[in-house]
This record gives sequence, structure tokens and C-alpha cells, in this order.
Amino acid sequence: MEWTKGPVGPGAAGRVTRAGLLNVLVVVPHVVAGTRLVDVLPLLVDRRIQVVFTIPDWDGTWHGTEEFVRRWGGVVLPWRQAVAERFDLVVAASHRGVDRVRGPVLVLPHGVGAMKSRTRPWRSHGLAREALVRDGRVVAAAIVLSHEAELAVLRGSCPEAVPAAVVGGDVCLDRLVASLPHRERYRRALGVGAGQTLTTVSSTWTEQSVFGAHPEVYRRLLDERTDDRHRVAAVLHPNTWAVHGPWQVRAWLADCLRDGLLLVPPEEGWRATLVASDVVLGDHGSTTQYAAAIGRRIALVPFPDVREGSPADELARRATVVDLTRPLPPQLDAATGGHEVIAKSITSRPGAAAAVLRLTIFRLLGISEPEQEVEIDPVPLPRPLGESLGSG
Repeated sequence: MEWTKGPVGPGAAGRVTRAGLLNVLVVVPHVVAGTRLVDVLPLLVDRRIQVVFTIPDWDGTWHGTEEFVRRWGGVVLPWRQAVAERFDLVVAASHRGVDRVRGPVLVLPHGVGAMKSRTRPWRSHGLAREALVRDGRVVAAAIVLSHEAELAVLRGSCPEAVPAAVVGGDVCLDRLVASLPHRERYRRALGVGAGQTLTTVSSTWTEQSVFGAHPEVYRRLLDERTDDRHRVAAVLHPNTWAVHGPWQVRAWLADCLRDGLLLVPPEEGWRATLVASDVVLGDHGSTTQYAAAIGRRIALVPFPDVREGSPADELARRATVVDLTRPLPPQLDAATGGHEVIAKSITSRPGAAAAVLRLTIFRLLGISEPEQEVEIDPVPLPRPLGESLGSG
């Protein structure tokens, strides 16, 4: 087995330039988790800390994950090497594999909330005991919850995990809110001109998503608008890209790309696109919920049952559900916003997630927090993909 000659492991003392640091492992099982961990990495910037990364591979890997992580520029340890070492802190945005690593574990959600919206008979919610306990012990030292309501659920589902719970809000939503003043910059980066309307189609993954069940809506939105005052963008769940591959996704949308569809890459850009949008046509996925939370006008495609009381359920009760047998533009024009209740259902710590997360991280490390205040950075400019199947 090949091991990475990084700052941890056998012989590390003889090759490090800076010694005596606290070692933090960031576990990235897939791009979805990685996109949330991107928001946490700035909180680990400290001269007393060394950060390394790993990708669990004990039950297979998701296409594109390693390339995504390596673009961060950090040391990536093979999974077998990572589980052989002990770390001062492990940070993850999924419970996948964290019972196999050694060190205090902090787990945060990688979408809207820890509970999830879908009701699936083969999988219970993310706060169920089977998700949190291994061999009779609660795995995580800190279980980050987005909302006080989740704490009440945890008390019922896994009371022994309550001492580890931290109601920390939603760092993704906080960054979206911080990005709102940059709306015009994002629109210019997408090529959306003054006076143009941007409609974004937000799709989660699986057969019951927009892209899975209603792939014709992208073509229809381009064809049913008869002037150049309207632009259309597509935001697809990273797992769609991972399962089918970027080439295939773009091949399926090739005709739409030729006619001006803005295809947002899975790693980043979706949040800036939501801020830039005028209306979002979506399904039950987290992206649609985040769009509603920042005040975008929302129209929904018909979607399957979701968990009662979830943000997706709250949105389904309020937003326009389109009739796909009728023309789409008039229905999108009639879509409404003002769904502030969705933001309140996503987080009970608005604007405070980064501060709570940093406090928790340094508490687990056993050192003082940095003196400087936590800053919430706006998301970067979007960079839609080109239409050529051979280009980036």
C-alpha cells in the first residue's frame, strides 16, 4: 500500500518543517459534503493547526471527489493511512466512515438540516440512533444541528447523543445572505444583462428530481420564451454529475447549451446563481429551499412526499406548483416569493453559524480561539460551463 509522506504518520518527525502542531483531518466522502466543508475550512486557518484530507473508500468512491479535494491544494491521505493515525480533531459533513477514524469527531449536515426532507422507507432520518451510534457509543464529539427543533428530535431518537449536540445554524445559508449585496456582480458574471430575467432550474438527484423526471423543462423554458429578455440556468445536484459523469450531463443538455442555457458546475457557483436569479423552478432538494430562504420567487414541479414539517414541506404548502401540461412562462411569472418562514425553518442561529462552529472546533482542540472576529465571506463569482463537450 502506498502511503503519503505528509505531516503525519511514520517518519513524519523527520520531514516536517513545522513541528508540534495540532493535526486536523477533514473527511470528504463526496462532493456534496465537500461543498459544505469549503465553508468550514477558513475556520481552521491557524498557525497552531495542520490540516490534512482523506476520502473514504471502504465501500467505493464517488466520481470526481478526489479531483475536487485535490484542487484545494491540501495533503490528501489514503483512507487506510488516515484510519491508522490519531488526530486532534476530525471534521466531517457526513457520518459516512467517521466511526473508523481516531480522534474527536465534529459532524455537520451537508444539506438543509440534519433531518433531511425526503421520507424513505429504507433510510431513517439523520438523527436516528443507528446513524449516530456504533458499538454502543456515540461516535461524534460534536453533532452540529441547524435548528432547535432538531434538538427536540434528537432527545427522542437518541438521548445519549444530546450532550454532543451543538445548535450551530447553517453556514451555507449565512454565506448566501452575505452574498445578497453582490447580486449585480453575479448577474454580470453569468452574462445576464440589465433588464433580463434569470430563471434557474434547481434539481436534486434520483429519478424523482427535475432532471430525472422532467428533463424536458430545460428545452421548454428556452423555447417558450420568444424574446431575448430571458435567460435560463441549470443547477444540478453534485451526485448527478458524480453518477453519470460531466461529459454525459453536458451531452444530455447539448442542444440547450447551444441555445444559451447556463450550466453551473457542481463544485461552486450554484449559490451565486441563486442570488442572481429572479425565479427558481425547483423540486424538493436543498437548493430550492435555500432559494426560497433568500427571497427568490419559487415555482415547484410536482414531487414525492417529504417529511412533514421539513423546510421542503413548508415550501410545498406555500409555493406555486406548476402544471406541466400548460405553458410554463405564465406560471413562472405568477410565482411568488416572501417565504421568510423557510429561512426560519432552516436555521435558528441566523448569521451565527461560523462563530458557533469556530468556538466548537477550538473547544474540541483544547486551545483558545483566534482573536480576530469571524468573517462571513460572500460566495465567489459563478463560472458557467461552456457548450463544447471538450471544453471546461
